Amino acid sequence: MRHGDKINNLGRKKAHREALLSNLASQLITYKRIVTTHAKAKALRMYIEPLITKTKKVESKEQIMHNHRIVFSFLQDKAAVKELFTVIGPKVAARPGGYTRIIKLGIRLGDNAERAMIELVDFNEIYGKGIGETAAPAKKTRRSASTKKKATAEVSTEEAPATEASSEESKSAE
Repeated sequence: MRHGDKINNLGRKKAHREALLSNLASQLITYKRIVTTHAKAKALRMYIEPLITKTKKVESKEQIMHNHRIVFSFLQDKAAVKELFTVIGPKVAARPGGYTRIIKLGIRLGDNAERAMIELVDFNEIYGKGIGETAAPAKKTRRSASTKKKATAEVSTEEAPATEASSEESKSAE
């Protein structure tokens, strides 16, 4: 019986599952967005969110090295650990959690498995700025007001000589 067993085994033994999640996590850190099955994406979210939390700033040098070693024990990829601590960590420092987003993509034609895209929230430019980043206020342009003034000024200057010219023509005609 599986009373109280909340982990999704993904149809694999423990060693195979850990290797799978480690590889998926490294790819997610490297590319910021990957497409996989929905079940694997949900399992990956539970695997990677605590690792991203460990990248937040701490005071002591020993604690920083300790966190590096812990994360490396999970990922087994130096490049991914470096990317996580230098690029992703500072960007998500203000976020209290929820570093990933899962978007369902439909079914896979070959085996009818439900596909999903998992991505890092702060690295998506489509949905706008994250919590830690402040959006720059829009610049106020005076273009529309100044063009209206110029247009009215041009119309009034064009009308004035035309009326003067027409009045001069009427005087010469008399």
